[in-house]
Formats: sequence, C-alpha cells, structure tokens
Amino acid sequence: MADMDDDTLRSIGELAGLTGLTVKTIRFWSDAGLLPPADRTPAGYRLYGPDAPARLALVRTLRDLGVDLATIRRVLAREVGVAEIAAVHAEALDVQIRTLQLRRAVLRAAAGRGSTPEEMELMHKLAKLSDRERTGLINDFVDQAFEGLDVGPEFLAGLRAAVPRLPDDPTAEQVDAWVELAELVQDADFRAGVRRAAADQAESREQVGEPDQVAAARVAGLLRERAGAARAAGVDPASAAARPVVDELADAYARLAGRADGPEFRAWLLERLEVAADSRYERYWHLAAVVGGQSPAPALAPAVEWLVSALRSA
Repeated sequence: MADMDDDTLRSIGELAGLTGLTVKTIRFWSDAGLLPPADRTPAGYRLYGPDAPARLALVRTLRDLGVDLATIRRVLAREVGVAEIAAVHAEALDVQIRTLQLRRAVLRAAAGRGSTPEEMELMHKLAKLSDRERTGLINDFVDQAFEGLDVGPEFLAGLRAAVPRLPDDPTAEQVDAWVELAELVQDADFRAGVRRAAADQAESREQVGEPDQVAAARVAGLLRERAGAARAAGVDPASAAARPVVDELADAYARLAGRADGPEFRAWLLERLEVAADSRYERYWHLAAVVGGQSPAPALAPAVEWLVSALRSA
C-alpha cells in the first residue's frame, strides 16, 4: 500500500496495478462517487490522490460484506460509522445463516425420508415458521383440545411452557420431528382424541380425587416395568401367566385411586385406559423432546396396550 505521506497522483491503471482491482471496477466506483479524482491530466484523464489505495481497500471490504454503494458513500462521507454498518449487516448475515441452516436441515430430512416434492414443500413450509408462529400452532391445539375442561391451570401452563422450539441450526431429525408434530396437532381426529382423554381424566378426578403425582409416577413406572417385561417375553395377555402381573398392576392402580380392587374397579380402570390408550398422545411428547434436543422418555404405550388386552380378556 502506498505511503499516506506520498503526494503522488496516480492514474486508474496505476491504481489497478497497485490494488489488484480491475480498471473497470475502479472507474465504476469513481463514477459512483466513492473515489473522486484529485486532478486530471491535460488530456482529461483522472488522477487520484495518495489516499486512493486505502479508500479502495475499504470500499472493497464493505462490498465483500454486501454493503450497498449508497451506504458506502455515506460511510466515506462520515455520515455513518463503519461500526454501525457492520452491526446491521452482521444481523442480516445471522438471518441468512439461520435460513441456510434450516434449508440444509430440511433437505437432509427430505433425503432421509425419501420425500415426494409435495412432502418436501410441506416440510419447508412448516419448518420455516417463526418461533411465534410455531408457538401459536401449539397454543391453538391446546386451546381447542382443552377449552372449557377442568384440567387445572397448572396443567395448561405446563403444556404451554413445554412448547418445543426449533433451534437456529436444527438437525435433520429435529426438522423431521417438528414437521410430524405440526401435522399431528392439526389433525382433527388427534385433537378430538386428546379432548376425550382430558374430559375423561377430569371426570375421573371428580370420582376418585386428584392422585398424588409422585405415587402416579411410581405406578406408571411399575406398569412400564411389569407389563413391558411381560410383553417383551411374549406373555399372552389372556393367559394364566399374565394374571399375576394383572393382579399386581390392578392393585397398584386401586390403591392410587383409593378404591378396592375387584371386577367393578377393573372395569372402571379398563375404561380409563382405553380412552387414554391412543399411542399418538405419547408420540406428541416424544416429538416435542426430539425438537427440543432432549432424550424422549421410555415408551409407555406398549405396556398400556398389553394391560388393556389383559383386562379385556378377564
């Protein structure tokens, strides 16, 4: 770079050789007012002062960063600072990067599932929703599924607080999970099923009271362990080998509900489990965990299905 104390005037050709820019580019920037000539030769050719190389270097840097010519002109005229321009363009680049990351994840998810053009279009449409739009989609599902039901304010608050948020740089698995979740919460049959289950739980609380949450979690763990093991071992729910497991689980549920085990209670329990047995409810929480980058809880639905079959057989 030239010495700033050097008062030598240079032609466009000399500046091109000094800076590595083309004559055409320098002339274009000069015509745009970014590099005013300091003088002219007797023949009318432009000559530029000692600050021209440094000025051209700044213009080239700003152009490489995507800054438009009008803004560069303001920077050179000291109407706006480089730091301010850099901050604005950094934010713009952040948006572009997030967009590209999301597109990459959508493409990987589409490739992984062998999507049709229609499915890929839907995936991209759902994945590119803003955080507010995604939250609105889940809140709309919550409002429709639980409106007017006595499910308790803590339950609804927990649902809304657990709205999954797709990260800025999602994996293909997270995009795939979000798209499936978005499709699920818009499914009318799923919404109706969730509402039926919520209404049944509200009615159950009226009949037996609010169960202790720690005890309820313990019974759910017992169900997963005992019925899950029986199912994995191939125990027929209608067989005699299933009876000890059914008796143990029915007794645990009876104590949780504060009732005595017996045919009447088991009929009541079967009805409760049948209403809540839609495996898509568990799928909702599984997908929400994947979107949020968390490890999904072990599946309970297979154990519930086994116990339902066992109670029906009895």
